[in-house]
Formats: sequence, structure tokens, C-alpha cells
Amino acid sequence: MSSSASIIWAVLFGSVGMGYFVYGKKQQQWVALFSGIALCAFPYFGSNVFLIIVIGIGLMALPFFIRY
Repeated sequence: MSSSASIIWAVLFGSVGMGYFVYGKKQQQWVALFSGIALCAFPYFGSNVFLIIVIGIGLMALPFFIRY
């Protein structure tokens, strides 16, 4: 991560991921829990800002489409 835009997106998706993680842990919803973990971790492995945004939006939408 070199650009400031990727750092800002990483912080945004990390904070949303933390919320998903806490919600998934308290409500015992595994999709939200693992989406939260993925949202916190994936921005560190990407360098393309567009790819970070697309994956982040996909992970944020995942608990709304897959419910257990």
C-alpha cells in the first residue's frame, strides 16, 4: 500500500470489518464474523485501489445475501 487512497480505504473497510466481527460474534452469525475478519485483513495484501474497493464492497454485501 503506497497511496493515501488505499490507506483510507483500508481504514474504512477495517472499521466496517470490526463492526461485522463484533456483531457476528455476539449474534453467532458465522458469515458476518468471517466477513469481518476478511474485511480487516484483505487490504494489506492488495495494492490496486480499484481492486480493494471492489473486494471490500463485495465482502460488505456478503452477509446480506448469505444467511444461516
